[in-house]
Amino acid sequence: MPELPEVHALAVDLTSRLAGQAIDRLEVLAFQALKTTDPPVTALAGLTVREVRRHGKFLDIVAGDLHLVVHLSLAGWIRWREHAPAPSASRRSTVAARLVLDGGSGIDITEAGTRKALALHLVRDPQDVPGIAKLGPDALEVDEADFAQILASAGRTRIKNLLKKQQLIAGIGNAYSDEILHAARMSPFQLAAMEPEQVSRLHAAMRDTLRGAVERAEGQPASELKREKKGAMAVHGRFGESCPVCGDTIQQVVYSDSTFQYCPTCQTGGKKLSDRGMDRLLK
Repeated sequence: MPELPEVHALAVDLTSRLAGQAIDRLEVLAFQALKTTDPPVTALAGLTVREVRRHGKFLDIVAGDLHLVVHLSLAGWIRWREHAPAPSASRRSTVAARLVLDGGSGIDITEAGTRKALALHLVRDPQDVPGIAKLGPDALEVDEADFAQILASAGRTRIKNLLKKQQLIAGIGNAYSDEILHAARMSPFQLAAMEPEQVSRLHAAMRDTLRGAVERAEGQPASELKREKKGAMAVHGRFGESCPVCGDTIQQVVYSDSTFQYCPTCQTGGKKLSDRGMDRLLK
């Protein structure tokens, strides 16, 4: 799933390509992806794109007084096209929607896999999108004092879950929460209520991890962002490899719908966390 750094980079890249361009049409090919009906998608025709913004993990294509808000979910992505392709009869197309500019260039909004969760909203105000209206403070903007209050109010919530909860802190998903906790030398099972020194350490790790990722991602074409993200990960997606900090073997925990990785030496005092998937196999 694209997270804050990748969505930021996509917004910057798309602004450079789309700003000042007139829209010819929006074609919605996966009708379940469109979550709004008023205004109709035909209202985009003839409008000029002003910019592309980011709200947490949402992309906001601002055209005239309208906002085409895109949430890429687990398997969505953006592809730039110099020319709009001819309509295809193939049922295997991954294109959920296509924004075509005057002259034929534009973007394909794609979604791979069978679990379709990509969402498009055409609205007059981004706050009309429920997911944006409920967002907590942006992970790059929240200061340490407010961050401490968020943690304290969450009490016995595990910090891994808190970092991913968009209503509390916006922009972080599974991958960067792994990286932030590794940088903070903190267990994913650590409770949110923690000592001031730990709060300060975690806030600094969140800020530095995300800023570093943004700096690496910005300026990269969309086609390279996934590769850049994967290559820069210290622990996420690296189960069985050596930790780049201490050399210990990276471990993982598997839940019913997610998996996370961590380093025992750096984060849990050498203890391996219970892996429900592996525990079931060993019974």
